[in-house]
Amino acid sequence: MTDRSDHKTPDPGAGNPGAPDPGAAGSSAPDPAKRSPPANDDPQPRYLTSLDDLTGPDDNTVGGHAPMASPGHERRLLSRLRDIMAGSGHADERLGKIVQAIAAEMRAEVCSCYLRRAGDILELFATVGLNPDAVHKTKLRISEGVVGEIAASAKPLALADAQSHPSFAYRPETGEDPYHSMMGVPILRGGRVRGVLVVQNSARRTYSQAAVELLETVAMIIAELIEMGAMVNRMEVAASASDALMPMRMAGQALTPGMGLGQAVLHNPRIIPREIVAENPNQERERLELALARMLTALDTMIAFTRDIAGGGEPLEIIESYRMFANDRGWLRRIREAIDAGLTAESAVQRVQNDMRVRLSKATDPIFRERLSDLDDLANRLLQHLSGRDSAATTLPDYTVLIAKNMGPAELLDYDTSKIVALIIEDASSASHVAIVARALGIPAIGQCRGIIEHVEPLDSVIVDCDHNQILLRPADEVQEQFLRTVKLRARARAKLKQIADLPSVSQDQIAISVNMNAGMMIDMPHLHDCGADGIGLYRTEVPFMVRNNYPDAKAQEEIYRAVMDQADGKPVAFRTLDIGGDKLLPYLPPNDETNPAMGWRALRIGLDRPAMLRAQLRALLQAAAGRDLRVMFPFVSTVEEVRQAIGLLDMECARAQRLGHALPGRIDRGVMPAASAVAVNPPAACPSIHARCSA
Repeated sequence: MTDRSDHKTPDPGAGNPGAPDPGAAGSSAPDPAKRSPPANDDPQPRYLTSLDDLTGPDDNTVGGHAPMASPGHERRLLSRLRDIMAGSGHADERLGKIVQAIAAEMRAEVCSCYLRRAGDILELFATVGLNPDAVHKTKLRISEGVVGEIAASAKPLALADAQSHPSFAYRPETGEDPYHSMMGVPILRGGRVRGVLVVQNSARRTYSQAAVELLETVAMIIAELIEMGAMVNRMEVAASASDALMPMRMAGQALTPGMGLGQAVLHNPRIIPREIVAENPNQERERLELALARMLTALDTMIAFTRDIAGGGEPLEIIESYRMFANDRGWLRRIREAIDAGLTAESAVQRVQNDMRVRLSKATDPIFRERLSDLDDLANRLLQHLSGRDSAATTLPDYTVLIAKNMGPAELLDYDTSKIVALIIEDASSASHVAIVARALGIPAIGQCRGIIEHVEPLDSVIVDCDHNQILLRPADEVQEQFLRTVKLRARARAKLKQIADLPSVSQDQIAISVNMNAGMMIDMPHLHDCGADGIGLYRTEVPFMVRNNYPDAKAQEEIYRAVMDQADGKPVAFRTLDIGGDKLLPYLPPNDETNPAMGWRALRIGLDRPAMLRAQLRALLQAAAGRDLRVMFPFVSTVEEVRQAIGLLDMECARAQRLGHALPGRIDRGVMPAASAVAVNPPAACPSIHARCSA
């Protein structure tokens, strides 16, 4: 019922523990998103309380083989690399010494380093074990060969028999014929692939996860050497990635309603550690603990701010769960272990985050991917505190369109949101935490716009049109003028509508028509009275479930529903019971693999299969009403028998409340949202004791 399309637009005159480790290289561990559903009589689904639930326990071996890199080897290698980096000589010479040290300490017969050049070419820059004449002569395209695949995916790869891999590309000049096993990791800097680091052995060996992590750490050091030594001309690489700055239209998915016009500001919180190897591990530990304390204090301040602007509810729950992850024992333990192995605090945070990103990116569950975005945010935030910066947020122009690859909810709150007219997040979905917070702040937001980071330049003019799921980059002046005229017309229309919002809704023949609004969060409730609606015709109860990390019990649900009724202030609210499944996944319930999940195990079917869940929700609704009228709607009904079973559970909860002496609602209206495909076979008239409303 509300329209935020003119929000902040300038006027025309303005300028699971115990499971196999899914991250182990070469492993075939099951996807954590494919666990079996809980038993039917389990009222409390499994909680997601630790990052170990997402990644599984650490595992230093794969396939039963001994680790390739022990803690002693790791410390010794890092110490040697620190000396090499501090020494004299050209960058090429130091790179040659680094690959020799890696081969010696990791018991590898071959160690090679490929660097990325213009035209997406990977060139062999240094090697020990391969033919030295191949240096600067052997070249591979991105995605060509195993090395090219590692660069294309930006993920490590460990193979016991690389020559049998479908991507293997033979280069006779290298003399690599005798070598079968191979492990490679991308060399990353600033989120971009700068090269690939590879070790090889003639025996078919299975590389351990510890070895993969050690090689990733060394790759961080090489990335720093590449930057310091300017081994590849920066302009050469940048030239191949540049785009003509022409007007462009890009499609996306609206995350929140509205429109905005402003200047592009790129969100890039990544801090790249300058020092990789620590001189004093104890001192690094102290720095870590101090930075953690500062970060937690800042998050507490953010929680208080969120409570003030949103009045509690889902946005506050998101930030509170975010703080819970900041105290996660598994995450902090991994960072402390990396420091004990000889890394600086900054490089330890980056190493652990790189590892978590690889592990979680393998999960198909979008909930896990959302956790990955939160963890990226936390790691970047901790790096900021280690570097002495309060936040990555920069000073914004008055009319800012903030653009990010991904973003956590706390990162958005770091900015002066009064200056943000729109938000673009390349990887976000409508269920993402940052989208929910943006909606609470009234910021138009759009996501799922692949590649926008590569096409936009800072301070470009950008139009975000959530109504039509589109983004206009660098629009012509006449397009901007037309956009501003449209915004002004919409603002006038809204002003006129507000003038008649409180008038009775009647037809010309004096038939009264009830006009209701939809809602799903506490932030929606104030609009009920502003827009003049008679009530809430559909309250989506699943939204609070989707933003939590564990299942809310009946007491927590009761508090939510009571607050909704209190804010409705006597106006009717139709509560739809949980409509989950399909594309609405909960982090603590495993997805159900189906050919057509939208028409399968979802909504009321889940409630009837898990009656303890449905009964807990109905109990909470009854207790929240306590003398007030209650409207309950059951979603995605396909048979009359399903309606009877659902009403039976409601009657059981009414009987229980009466038996315990609890106050019952003054009146209970029961309704359904039948699946459209089922209406013809089982028309609503077959069950006259309910109200029906079709759903897709």
